[in-house]
Amino acid sequence: MNQGKNYYKGMLIASTGAISWGLSGTMSQYLFMNYNLNPAWLTMVRMLGAGAFLLVLSLIRQKGEAFAIFKNKKDTLHLIVFAILGLLFCQYAYLSAIENSNSGTATVLQTLSVVMVPFFVCISKKKKPEVKEIFSIALALLGVFLIATHGNPSQMVLSKGGLFWGLCAALAAVFYSTLSERLVATWGSQIVTGFGMLIGGVAFTALGRPWHFYVPLDKKGIFVLILIILIGTTMAFLCFLKGVSVIGPDKALLIGALEPVSATVISFLWLHTAFTIADIIGFVCILATVVILTGSGNKEENKAQA
Repeated sequence: MNQGKNYYKGMLIASTGAISWGLSGTMSQYLFMNYNLNPAWLTMVRMLGAGAFLLVLSLIRQKGEAFAIFKNKKDTLHLIVFAILGLLFCQYAYLSAIENSNSGTATVLQTLSVVMVPFFVCISKKKKPEVKEIFSIALALLGVFLIATHGNPSQMVLSKGGLFWGLCAALAAVFYSTLSERLVATWGSQIVTGFGMLIGGVAFTALGRPWHFYVPLDKKGIFVLILIILIGTTMAFLCFLKGVSVIGPDKALLIGALEPVSATVISFLWLHTAFTIADIIGFVCILATVVILTGSGNKEENKAQA
């Protein structure tokens, strides 16, 4: 019974993280559209802000124990790799994809990670993918295709930068999911995400020196930026990484298909973006993938309990 409850909890937590990312993407697009921000500057601010916020919470709750992860050299190195290849790579690639296209296109391209992960898992475990996994991947691909092209490949007009950074974001999503699983299971999502964000933010600040960019934010822009840090970054990563530790990276990343759905719905309601019947069919395909995945997980849990 507890295993089943943990599975449902993990699915819910991962879904919350994915939806929060969708909101973050739309808010980031809003800033790019109205304030001409540079993705490097936004990456630096959201990572440093989210990292500092999470570490303050960790210090309040755990005090000196919050730094225990650095007593283990192997985990320290693992954390640094996760911070650079997972968090930093993902943040910058995703924001760059949004700047070069839009939040909907960027999240759709990032969703290609749902195709990458199952194959990586099968290769690492030397097993063939199950029929339901193959069917889910096919549905996800169909959904991505319909949303990106409306059924006509000639209509998908992306800049080279948008395509490149979108694919990088998909690859980064695979990295942070797989690299975070053991760390989160050992130290907790708050510690791992907090230090990961801070390390990645400091490293990016030292290398890119994005403080040279002019930032013309007014009160409304600052408010949106705070929401991106607290909800679209802090809460999103905490929830998703926690979900990864419960249900595994392959299933959690497939749940991440909710991100383009939430990004599209929010952009429709807030930025008044128009969508077609093909878009709606694409949404249904992606949601069907989530339903199939959840049902598959439930049956596995039932077998385990029997």
